[in-house]
Amino acid sequence: MSNDKVNYFDLVYQVVREVPRGRVTTYGAIAHYLGLKSGARMVGYAMNAAHSMADVPAQRVVNRQGLLTGKHHFENPNRMQELLEEDGVQVKNDQVQNFETVFWNPEKELGI
Repeated sequence: MSNDKVNYFDLVYQVVREVPRGRVTTYGAIAHYLGLKSGARMVGYAMNAAHSMADVPAQRVVNRQGLLTGKHHFENPNRMQELLEEDGVQVKNDQVQNFETVFWNPEKELGI
């Protein structure tokens, strides 16, 4: 893995650590905040590598429709939903409920 990837992953993790309990953000919102308009996939790669990192709440990152597309990277396919529900986020059929209400936008919350 190149140093650029490691550094980019670290930037992603810094943003994800800021997402509060009861809220979610998206791969694309993080990428846009970090200045990479088409970098959602790279954020996904970073999140795939973060599931074993206790200080990175990976469950709080979902796709732009609120779907739990990263659930297969957790220790079991239900763990992402369980963690979100522990955070106070409602999930039904692998989709965050009231997505617009619980969406956390890093640009708004952290500034540019």
